[in-house]
Amino acid sequence: MPDTNKLNPLIEPLVTLIIPALILMKLSGPEQLGTAPALLLAIAFPLAWGMRDLLRRRKLNLFAALGMVSVLLTGGIGLLQLDTQWLAAKEAAIPALIGLAVLVSDQTRYPLVRTLLLNPTLVDVAAIQRQLSARGSEQAFEARLRTATWMLSGTFFFSAAMNYFLATWIVTSPAGSPAFNEELGRLTLVSYPMIAIPSMLMMMAVLYYLARTIHTLTGLRLAEILNRHGAER
Repeated sequence: MPDTNKLNPLIEPLVTLIIPALILMKLSGPEQLGTAPALLLAIAFPLAWGMRDLLRRRKLNLFAALGMVSVLLTGGIGLLQLDTQWLAAKEAAIPALIGLAVLVSDQTRYPLVRTLLLNPTLVDVAAIQRQLSARGSEQAFEARLRTATWMLSGTFFFSAAMNYFLATWIVTSPAGSPAFNEELGRLTLVSYPMIAIPSMLMMMAVLYYLARTIHTLTGLRLAEILNRHGAER
């Protein structure tokens, strides 16, 4: 029986990107909703989606939480009419901090690359460890994981640099003005093809590198690596 909780994957970008952007670009003028009401309505959509995701999962998702914090900060910058440099700094800071966290965590007992890419609900970690141990490939695997760590953090640093560039390039009007809202809406739309899609492709490259590493060092095929029972939950 199909899972009724699963929604069309197109709904999320519609709710979190397209609708807020259109509200900011089309309803911010004094003859429409006005600057502050349009901004509040626009940020309400991604916030409501984030809350829905939190209630559905019943546990805090780090990236969803950061996304909600980012939306709140954007709203605060607009409503408090802060300098637009704060917007650029905020856009760059969150992915840059994640990238740094990925690098720093590699020096701890809980590297984030394992949490993000070697998820036990999707990958049969025990089978991988058994094969690595049997072949004496543990050290080689750890070296490859360090390379994957740098690759993963690089995707976040790319996102940070592009976020800062686009924010300073597109959003130039004073916060609190209709023009600021319109530019913020354009930034929201432009960031998806220029940042989100390239970052997704870079993340897929990291996953491919890790999958090839596991196959090379363990001899396991992709079908043997995937944890089907965990993925079906």
